[in-house]
Amino acid sequence: MVHVYNCHPFASQQIVPTEQEPGLICSGGGALFVVSAGGCKIEAYQIQEEGCPLICRFATMGTVHSILHSQIGDYLVTIEEKNKATYLRAYTNWRYQAAEKTRVGVRLLGLILRGSSFRGAPKEQMEIIEIPLVDAPLCVACCPLTGDLLVGCTKSLVVFSLRRVAVNEQLSVLDFERFLILHIPNWSPSQVALCGGYVAMQMELEVLVVRLERLQKNSQQTERHSLLPSDILSGADQVNPGEAKKDGPSSHDEADDFFMLPKHQEMLGENAKDCGISVTLELTGMETETGDSMGVTYVLYRRFAPDFFQGCSVEDTCLHSLQLLPMFTKGNQEGASNAKASEPTCIFCFFSLPNTGYMYSLKNTVELISTYQYPEKALQAVLTVRFLHVITRNALQCFSVRCSALASRAEDAYIDTTMRACPPFTMEVCALRIQVFIGLKALCLDRDHVVLLTAASVDSKEETERAARRTPSRKTSVSKPKEPSESGHGWNLYVVNTVSTLQLYREIVEYSRKYELTTPLSQSFVHLLSEAHLLLREALLDPRLGTDESADGAELRQAFQESCAQLGDCFSRVDKRDCHLALPYYKMSGLTMTEVIERNLALAGGRAEYGKGFIFFLKHSLYEETAEELSEETANKVLDIFSVAEPTQLPHVVNSPFLCNASPACALSNLGRLEVSSAPSVTLTLCQAALALRMGDLHLYRQQMDRHAEMLQVYGFIEEPNLLLHGRGKAVQPTAFARHLRDTQAGLLVAATVALHENSKVKLDEADLFLQELCEEEVQASPQLLVDFWEALLVASSQEAIIQELLFRLSSVYIDRLTHRDRTGIKPLKTAEDLINSCCHYGIVFPWLNILTPAHLSITHDYQEDLQKLQSLLCGPTLDVSSILPLLEQLSDTDNAGLSVHVLCATKLGQHESSIERLLDRCPQAIIPYANHELQNDKMALWWQKLFPELCERTRGAGGENGTLLSALKETLVVVAMELNPLELLDLLPDDGTARFFLPHLLECSQRHLMT
Repeated sequence: MVHVYNCHPFASQQIVPTEQEPGLICSGGGALFVVSAGGCKIEAYQIQEEGCPLICRFATMGTVHSILHSQIGDYLVTIEEKNKATYLRAYTNWRYQAAEKTRVGVRLLGLILRGSSFRGAPKEQMEIIEIPLVDAPLCVACCPLTGDLLVGCTKSLVVFSLRRVAVNEQLSVLDFERFLILHIPNWSPSQVALCGGYVAMQMELEVLVVRLERLQKNSQQTERHSLLPSDILSGADQVNPGEAKKDGPSSHDEADDFFMLPKHQEMLGENAKDCGISVTLELTGMETETGDSMGVTYVLYRRFAPDFFQGCSVEDTCLHSLQLLPMFTKGNQEGASNAKASEPTCIFCFFSLPNTGYMYSLKNTVELISTYQYPEKALQAVLTVRFLHVITRNALQCFSVRCSALASRAEDAYIDTTMRACPPFTMEVCALRIQVFIGLKALCLDRDHVVLLTAASVDSKEETERAARRTPSRKTSVSKPKEPSESGHGWNLYVVNTVSTLQLYREIVEYSRKYELTTPLSQSFVHLLSEAHLLLREALLDPRLGTDESADGAELRQAFQESCAQLGDCFSRVDKRDCHLALPYYKMSGLTMTEVIERNLALAGGRAEYGKGFIFFLKHSLYEETAEELSEETANKVLDIFSVAEPTQLPHVVNSPFLCNASPACALSNLGRLEVSSAPSVTLTLCQAALALRMGDLHLYRQQMDRHAEMLQVYGFIEEPNLLLHGRGKAVQPTAFARHLRDTQAGLLVAATVALHENSKVKLDEADLFLQELCEEEVQASPQLLVDFWEALLVASSQEAIIQELLFRLSSVYIDRLTHRDRTGIKPLKTAEDLINSCCHYGIVFPWLNILTPAHLSITHDYQEDLQKLQSLLCGPTLDVSSILPLLEQLSDTDNAGLSVHVLCATKLGQHESSIERLLDRCPQAIIPYANHELQNDKMALWWQKLFPELCERTRGAGGENGTLLSALKETLVVVAMELNPLELLDLLPDDGTARFFLPHLLECSQRHLMT
C-alpha cells in the first residue's frame, strides 16, 4: 500500500528556451541534452543556472534513436540510424563546441592517430568515436562508477571499458576497448543497466541481474558460474534457436496456434541460477593475455505473467525504466568523484510495470525493498537515493524511497539496537506529491533538477479536465504549467527544481502535526515523521555534504537530533511492540534524561498515564548508569511514576545512581506501600535497610537486616548489585551500604561480591576496583579484604582462567608479605586450615615442611598463616610453580621460612638433588622426612645414588660428632639395605668405612636376599 500525502518536494520550474521541437532528452554533468525532432542535431543547456542558457549545439552523423550521458568521462553515447543501418557512436569533448570551435574528429574505436593530426600544439576538438558491432545495437547503458559501456544487441551484450590514452605530454583522449561479450541465447534485451560488476537486462516481462567477477588464473568454478571462450566456441550450454526453450518466457506451438503464457516467478540470490537462462562469457580485451578469466554469478531473476484483467493488451504490460543505482555514504569519502577507487555502500535495482514499480537491494543481501503502486499507468520512472520520480500521461509523481534506511544499516552495525535506531526499509512508501503536467512524454534527472518533456495530445477537453480533477486540489509551490506558447507549438521542456532537504523536512513535520491532531489513531503522523527522518539520514550520509564544520552539516545534524526527539516522543506514548524504539531515538536526540522526562510529563498533561515506551526508556536508562544525576524533584517524580506504572521495579529503581538525590523518606514510603501489596522479598528488605542507613536510622537498619539470614541476603545482592556498587568498567564506586558492611559484616560483603562475580554481574577487575575503593585507607597494595575475596573466589570458581589468575595473585601476595613483613594486623576471614579443608587448590602441607617451619617458629601468627597458605598452595595440585619463579627472587632463603619455600619449589620442579644438598647444609634433621616423602617410586634410586654418598661424606667430615647426620645415615642404610642386593650394597660402601658400622646392615641385606 502506498500512502498519498500532499507535500511540496518541487520548489520552482523554468522553461528551457529550445527553438525546435525536442525528440529525445537526457541529462548529466549539469547539462541537459536535447535531440531535435528530426534527430540529427543535439543542443546542450546549462540547467544549473537560471534561464538554462545554451552551452553548445552540434550535428550528429545520423538520426538519433537513443542518447545517454556518462558522468565518468563526460561523454555522450548514441544509437543512430543512417541509410537504414544502425550505428553506435560516442561523442567526447563536446564542451569544446561552446567556444564555437567547429573542429570535429571522427575515428574508430581503438584507433588513435599519433601522426600529423597531433604534431605541434595539442588540438582541442570534439571527437566522434565509431564503435563497431557485429549485431545491431538495441539499447545502451553507462556504468556510474567506471564509465564503462554496456551495449545490448540482438544476440549478446557487449561491455566496453573506458580508458584515457595519453597522446603526448599535453594531450590525452578518451577511448574504449571491447573486453567482454555476454552470450545469452534467445534473449533480445529491451533495456540494459551496468553498475560496477552488476549487469541487468530486461525483456518484455523478464528481468535478469548477474554479477561479473574476475577470477584468478587457478580459480576453480563450476560451469554454470564461469564459462571460458572455449566453451562458447564449442557451443556449450547453448540452445538451438529453432528449438523451444522449456524454461523460457513463452513458447509458441505452431500446430495448435496458441501461446503458452509463463507463470509469475521470482528467484533471488543463488536460486536465480535455476532460471533456465544460459549466460556465457567471452573475454576479448587485453586482460585475456594475463591468464585471468571472468565468472558470472546469478543475482536476481523476475518474470511476470501478463494481467489481462486490467483491460490492457500484452504490449501495455511490458516492463520499463530498468536502472541500477549505487549509493555512496560517508564511509566512501572519495565518493562518486573517484568512483573507481571506492565501493558503493549499496546497489539498488529498479524496474517497473505500467502500474507497479519494484526496487531491490543487490549488495550484501538480495531482497525486495519496496513495491510502488501507481494510481494510473506510468510511462517512465527514474530512481534516485532521495526520491522516485514517475510520469504518467498527465502527472509527475514523487515517491519516497528506502535507500538511506538500507545504507544506514549497512554502514552502522549498531542500528536496530538499544544504541541507535532507524525506520525500517520495509516501511510502506508514500507519494509525497502528484503534480499535473499535460501531455508528459519523457523524464530525466540531474541531481536536484527534474526535466520534463510535454507535448500537446489530441485528447478531448473532458478527458483533460477529468485528469485534473484526480489531482489533489491543495495549492502547490510549483506554478501551473504553461499552455503552448503563442508561437503555436504544442510542446514544452520544463526544468523542475526540488526543494532543499531541510525545507521539505520541516514541511513534512508540520504536515504530520496536522495528522496527529485530526487522526491520532491512524499513526500516519508517525509514518510522516519517519519519512522526514529518512530524508535527513540521506543528506547526512551523502559524501558531498562536506566537512563536519560546514554550516549545512551543522544545521542538518541539529534537525536530525530534533527528528530523533520527535520519534522518541511518538514511540514513548505507544503501547505496541515497537515501543522499545523510544530508547534509541532518545539516545540519538542528544537530550538529557531530565529533558526527556519533562517532555513526557508535558505530553501526559498532568495525567498519571505513561506509555510503555517511556517506561521502557526510563528502566534502561536507569540501569545503564550514565554520569547524569537527576535533581531531587525529578528523582522523586521518577519514583512516583514507577509506583504507578510498574511498582515491582521500585527496588531496582531506588538504587540507581541516577536517583542518588532522591529523598530517602519518599523512596522508603513507596517501598512500604509495595511491601504491603506484594509477597515478601529479600531484595525489598535490603533496599529498605539501605534507605534506613541513608537516613541514619540504625535501629530500622538492624531491624531490616535481621529479617533474613546472610545466605538469603546474598541472593538479594545478586538480584540488585546496585545495593553495593555503582558503575562498571573503570569507574566503580561503592555505596554507603557497602562501606557499612565492610565495617560490620565483612564476611557477608565478600560472599556477596563472590556471588556477583560468579553470576556475571561484575568482572574480576571490577570487583578488585570495588574492594580497593572500600579499603582506600589501607597502605598495602593488596588490602586484606581483597585477599579474602580472592581466597573465597578460588574456593567457588570453576573457570580455569580465573583459577590460574587467582593462584598467581595469591602467591604474589603471600610472598610479598613474607618478604616485607608490613602487615597491619587485620585478621583474615579464613585461616590456612580453613582453606585446606574447603578448597581443593590448597593441599595438606608436607610433613618435612613442619620440621623446617614448626608451628612454634619465632615469627608472628600473621606471618605463620601467610607462610602456611603459600606452602599449602605449593603443595596443592593446581598451582604451576614455574609461573611464580620470578616472584621468588624477592624472597630470601636466609631463614627457614624462605628456605622451605625455595626447597619446595625446587622439588616441585624436579630438582631433588639440589634440594637434598640444601637441606643437608641448612636443616639436616629434615632430610629423612623429606626423603621418605619425596624419594619414592621413580625417585627411589636417589636414596643410594645421591643421599647415601652425601651422608657418608658429610658424616666422615664431621668425625662422628654430628649425631643428626649419623642418625640420618643409619636410617638411609635401612632403606638401601631393603632395596638393593648385597653386591650392590657392597659397591656403595666407602673404602675407608668401618665394618662394625656397615656389617649389620649388610648382614640384614644378605639374609633378606636369601629368604627371597
